[in-house]
Amino acid sequence: MKWQGKIIKWNDERGFGFVEPNGGGERAFVHIKSFKTRSRRPVDGDLIIYETTRDKSNRCQAVNIKFTKLVMKSKKRKVYNNGPKFGLVIVLCFCLLVLASTIMRKIPIFVMALYVVLSLITFIAYAIDKSAAQNDRWRTKENTLHMFSIIGGWPGAYFAQNKLRHKSSKSQFKAVYWITALLNVVFFIWLHTNDGQDLLNNLIESFGLF
Repeated sequence: MKWQGKIIKWNDERGFGFVEPNGGGERAFVHIKSFKTRSRRPVDGDLIIYETTRDKSNRCQAVNIKFTKLVMKSKKRKVYNNGPKFGLVIVLCFCLLVLASTIMRKIPIFVMALYVVLSLITFIAYAIDKSAAQNDRWRTKENTLHMFSIIGGWPGAYFAQNKLRHKSSKSQFKAVYWITALLNVVFFIWLHTNDGQDLLNNLIESFGLF
């Protein structure tokens, strides 16, 4: 059974102390050699996750000890590593759809060019916002970033989130982002309908696009 507790009475010279379990319970002996990873030396107040065993004198001893913060970071990395894979499949499938539609002349080439340009602009907008966050400068509004996504820059936004590690851990932001992506995909599919084709033809005629 795993426990979580706080280190107390740590003697760094001798490399041992005790852990007081959260919520009360039996105090356990902690030795530096019982840490699974020794990224740093423990100090009083550190939160740890551990298991317990009994020594020859039947005293409670903590084993397989990990720092709680390191465990949480590891879980976040796993979520990050597993999360983007599904999103990457969606983005790549959409890009292939745009390319196939362009080759088959279902949509004019300027639509594909527009997606490329908007994605690049959106990526740059994310990069600027991350730099502003790191240097305590004026930030780009989240609604502005979502606007870039919904008008066609959502593939660039996806790569910015995962390559720059920006806005990738905010669940609420990511939820809105995928809604903007879905709306954009629906609009792109609509362009293949008769009404959508009429809109594209009118744009070509109005702006002289080829």
